[in-house]
Amino acid sequence: MLKIFLFLLFMTPICFFKKLYWMVQNMFFFLMFMIFFFNFNYLMFNVELIFGLDLLSFGLILLSVWICGLMIMSSSSLYFMNLNFNYFLFNILCLLLLLLLTFSSMNLFLFYVFFESSLIPTMFLIFGWGYQPERLQAGLYLLFYTLFASLPLLMVLFFIFDNFFTLNFIFLKEFNLENMLLYFFLVFAFLVKMPMFMVHLWLPKAHVEAPVSGSMILAGVLLKLGGYGLIRVFSIILEISMKMNIFWMILSLVGGFLVSLICLRQIDLKALVAYSSVAHMSLVIGGLMVFMSWGWGFSYTLMVAHGLCSSGLFFLVNLFYERLGSRSLLINKGMLSFMPSVSMWWFLLCSSNMAAPPTINLLGEIGLLNSIIGWSKMLMILLIFISFFSAAYTLYLYSFSQHGKFNISSYSFSFALNREYLILFLHWFPLNLLILKSDLMVMLL
Repeated sequence: MLKIFLFLLFMTPICFFKKLYWMVQNMFFFLMFMIFFFNFNYLMFNVELIFGLDLLSFGLILLSVWICGLMIMSSSSLYFMNLNFNYFLFNILCLLLLLLLTFSSMNLFLFYVFFESSLIPTMFLIFGWGYQPERLQAGLYLLFYTLFASLPLLMVLFFIFDNFFTLNFIFLKEFNLENMLLYFFLVFAFLVKMPMFMVHLWLPKAHVEAPVSGSMILAGVLLKLGGYGLIRVFSIILEISMKMNIFWMILSLVGGFLVSLICLRQIDLKALVAYSSVAHMSLVIGGLMVFMSWGWGFSYTLMVAHGLCSSGLFFLVNLFYERLGSRSLLINKGMLSFMPSVSMWWFLLCSSNMAAPPTINLLGEIGLLNSIIGWSKMLMILLIFISFFSAAYTLYLYSFSQHGKFNISSYSFSFALNREYLILFLHWFPLNLLILKSDLMVMLL
């Protein structure tokens, strides 16, 4: 792992050279392949002492590097308009380094520190390169929601260390916490980050105000920190979780249904995609809470799938926003007449969002439906609603933006560029290619 961290640290000077913008992005993709050909053990929880990789961290690290490379590609307008792009690159580099440290740290306290630190570059992204003045409010929402839930988690970590004298993931599996309050604090911090319904208000705000790169990293990787953290801490609170998880299950699945209804009445494209993230994450929470190998394996699959799919949709929304200067569905109409090839990408990514084959979204959702129904057949009703409305709001998003009478003021703007097609392809291709390696995607089975 050290060679990867040093690789990123020594890339720092490159960010501040005027003409090396694309060099940083190329180095990210080079790093991606360097990590990809790592020799490491495919066993879950088979790790070293300070920094280590198992299959869970490996997939999320690859996702982080991939999305960060695409963020730089999609933010080229900062480079052409000279909007402090050096600091922007440095910010992304810091964010990626913190994410890699988060996913590879084997100590719960180190994980907590890096988990919280990843907030800082995200805040700078929203504050520095966001679009509207409300970005200050959005950044504060993000900060206070996350910190409010995280401080009790820190207290619990001190308590665990005081009693068990270790915070290493490997040793913590031997211990068991039976305290109700400690269980609540441990789980709640990660549920806010996911985000679960009722503590999700920061997400649509942060997404709508963030620049395209901020939305991509938020949807692509930062929401996955919650699921990753839950998988890591559940080993300490197994027994009490068996009794208490039903509360979170019902809340998240009812929330997923309600958020799907909220999606159906959005007229802001970005807000619609942001709320759909909350609906998908509610399924992931449900899968994690059932404590079955199917639930855990397939929730990991859906996390990776959602990261790629949602990030691609945010990029598509931004593509229209750059052309028309608005994200409103009332203005972004009839785009099929103007940009037919972009409409194809809309179709491909929307179909991925509603879990059409052969995407890994389908693989994840089938596994999650199986595991949740195996836990309780009553939840079938909620799952039916979530799946149906998921298709409904995705169709609404696609048909409203592509069909209809186009706006008369939209007669003059540039078509999509090759760079933009490439970004869309790099979102969609792994989403469909990974179905061929579905044995790795469901690593816990």
